Amino acid sequence: MLALLFAASSCTKVIDLDLGNNAGQLDIEANLTNISGPQTIVISKNVAFSNPNNYPAVTGATVTLTDQNGIKQTLTESKPGTYTINPFAGLAGNTYTLNVLTGGQAYTAQSAMPAVVKLDSLSDKNRPLNRNNGGRDQKVISVYYKDPTGVANQYRFIEWVNGVQVKAIFSYNDQLTDGKYVTLDLLEQDIDIYAGDTVKVEMQCIDKPIYTYWFDLESQQSNNFNGAVVPANPPTNISPATLGYFIAHTTQTISFTVK
Repeated sequence: MLALLFAASSCTKVIDLDLGNNAGQLDIEANLTNISGPQTIVISKNVAFSNPNNYPAVTGATVTLTDQNGIKQTLTESKPGTYTINPFAGLAGNTYTLNVLTGGQAYTAQSAMPAVVKLDSLSDKNRPLNRNNGGRDQKVISVYYKDPTGVANQYRFIEWVNGVQVKAIFSYNDQLTDGKYVTLDLLEQDIDIYAGDTVKVEMQCIDKPIYTYWFDLESQQSNNFNGAVVPANPPTNISPATLGYFIAHTTQTISFTVK
């Protein structure tokens, strides 16, 4: 017994993880949709990995949006670090340029708002039981839509269960589904879904650079479920490169009660 204990203790190795301390980097999260209402851009700075997720707001920035026809909109700071146009709606087919000036540095990004692809419906179906869930059937949510023929399309889906957003990232393109009627299962390991739950799904039509951003995050998230370490920040469409993104996208939402 003593020999076994000695062998076990001798195999123990302490690993110090170098998590870095790249605090203070600028983070721009800019969303423009085709729905008339407040369009919001949030600017903050990141914090060290070991700190609470309280991100310092960046105030006093100059933020503008310009469409492909040269029409410029200036955003106002509605609260610290949050810059807003209200009301405003982006137009599908237009390309928009975001400009941010803060701390003497100018940042710019472009995003093209794709045409709307109709989200037809949602459904639920049973998935294999988790033995730890008391024997109740768990559900997976499926989305249905018709992909246009001959057009490169990219999509992002966001799911809420009983008002709580699922952490999983869902991003898809039509490389294998061009022109087809598509059924996608939103597989996630975050929230168990049961009969009687209220589920909401948002469908975003996004351009290729933003698809690359979300696909990279989704891939890192999947690897993390398997024990891998997230390797890097996803590729941004902001120049000079910083944290975050600028996205001009269409949006549709459907809610239903799981049966």
